[in-house]
Amino acid sequence: MSTGTLIAIIVPVAIVLIALAVGLGMMARRRRLQDRFGPEYDRAVEQEGGRLAAERELRAREEHHAELDIKELPEDRRRAYAQDWSEVQEHFVDRPEGSVTQADDLVSRLMKERGYPTAAFDENVRDLSVSHADTLQHYRAAHSVKVRSTDGQATTEELRGAMVHYRALFDELLSDRGGR
Repeated sequence: MSTGTLIAIIVPVAIVLIALAVGLGMMARRRRLQDRFGPEYDRAVEQEGGRLAAERELRAREEHHAELDIKELPEDRRRAYAQDWSEVQEHFVDRPEGSVTQADDLVSRLMKERGYPTAAFDENVRDLSVSHADTLQHYRAAHSVKVRSTDGQATTEELRGAMVHYRALFDELLSDRGGR
């Protein structure tokens, strides 16, 4: 077999193998992001207008999250936060709107003590999405009700639901579940 024929066979095979390796690598990376971010992956695809842009955004979130100094809380701080949550819940009957605001503040304080920057809501969601993607829908729902309650637009039942939603994120942050 001549060298030209051999090259004519090897080059296309090499190109196909390289393309296959790249494709499999992209699929594996996509699968890892889908597993890590759960429903947040689909939300990012919709917001970013496509998979490639969403995956770039999610990887940027991971890189930013890796730079954060996220830490577990000592047991005494966990107990103190649990006590604070109990007090917030106790006041719900008398002051539902105030309790929802207090719950939001308590979640923000807990995030900050754990090492999350607590800037604007959207940035909080981005930071939490890396390790707590499964509870983000709770945070978004609770925050939406809180915003509407400041204008007197939320019903008592919606406020009760917001407390349940805040509790889901609060419990996960307090126990460090979801920290991947």
